[in-house]
Amino acid sequence: MNLEELDKKYIWHPYTQMRDALLSKIRVIERAEGFYLIDSEGNRYIDGVASMWCNVWGHGKREIIDAIKEEIDRLQHSSLFGLSNDKAIILAEKLCKLTYMDKVFYSGDGSSAVEVALKMALQYWINNKEKRKKVISLKNGYHGDTIGTMSIGYIEDFFSNYKQLLFDVKQITPPYIHRRVEMSDEDYINHCIDVIERELKDEPICLIMESGAQVAGGALIYPKGYQSRVSKLCREYDTLFILDEIATGFGRLGNMIEFIAQDSRPDIVTFGKMLTAGYLPLAATLTTEKIFNAFLGEYHEHKQLYHGHTFTGNPLACVAALSNLDLYEKYNLIEDVRRKERIIASRLEEFKSDIIEEIRHKGMMIGIQLKNIRVGKAINYLIMEEGFKRGAYIRPLGNVMMLMPPLSIDDCVLEKLLDIAYNIIRDIEKEV
Repeated sequence: MNLEELDKKYIWHPYTQMRDALLSKIRVIERAEGFYLIDSEGNRYIDGVASMWCNVWGHGKREIIDAIKEEIDRLQHSSLFGLSNDKAIILAEKLCKLTYMDKVFYSGDGSSAVEVALKMALQYWINNKEKRKKVISLKNGYHGDTIGTMSIGYIEDFFSNYKQLLFDVKQITPPYIHRRVEMSDEDYINHCIDVIERELKDEPICLIMESGAQVAGGALIYPKGYQSRVSKLCREYDTLFILDEIATGFGRLGNMIEFIAQDSRPDIVTFGKMLTAGYLPLAATLTTEKIFNAFLGEYHEHKQLYHGHTFTGNPLACVAALSNLDLYEKYNLIEDVRRKERIIASRLEEFKSDIIEEIRHKGMMIGIQLKNIRVGKAINYLIMEEGFKRGAYIRPLGNVMMLMPPLSIDDCVLEKLLDIAYNIIRDIEKEV
């Protein structure tokens, strides 16, 4: 059997209708160079989604690879259960200085980092002998695929089969830029804030939201000042404010730390994806001294956080993160992202079409929402196939074409990716 046949025989792919996958051609990626993925037949594809939104420097960045190689000869793994390691310590210090937070809890993926945040929030109140029950989140938000994260980021189409496993969460509508409400933008934002304030009066455990934008929700960007106002309300009503920067932190929206740019102060914040530039799995949950101190006590009081992972603070992942963050400073990456943001904005006007509902863009995140149109196959599969034909890996979210390239993508490769997206839209126009 060749690799494609072996894949179809043994692998179950995420968020994929496997009936279609078994009938279609599987591209088996064998290597990568820079901003391109290369399959077993030698075809090259621009990595238009940064390998699921995590790749920063493209593939094969020598500084990160060399740092990992050096560390793997020195220390492959050492547990944080009663021990520590130098790379986990140094990275924790760096993260705290970047974010003005105080403590770091490591995990291996974004879903786990958010689960940790939820457990911290609930146990904080228990340790302080306060009974609180309700969790507030935003509709259309996505925080992961584990039980807790599905509960707070409940999306009917994704998670209805698992509803009996989930806990109740109060989901509140945020002020989308794309909406159908008969009131001014300002009045609508004020209405959404008023709804949150009413819920906060019931003393919930926490309010959790993505920071800056709802990415998996289709690149829905918060209006200016909204996140800051939510943050201030949470402080006013003594509700823990949790921000999820798994997908938006470290430059995706044009800011190193999105919540700082949003003038919002979390009690707990989560990071992942681009933390290691996409080279190794690592996520982190950061919190304040105030939250941390509530977990201090005698062992018989059971105040300690009952959570842990085998690979928590893995030194290989931590050294990858340290090397990655050093490169942000060395190459002044955030300023380069903002420059490329302007390049993207200058091109998007030409994308306008009768089949496009709305285009949303911030930093290196583009969401092109197509209208509900009838084509030969599901629109997301059609876009992927057309992308492959033209030499790009594009993974849409439903009828939203998401372009999320590596942050440091070359200008010429970025222009080529935009050209491919433009031509896909024009060809779909003709088919419609």
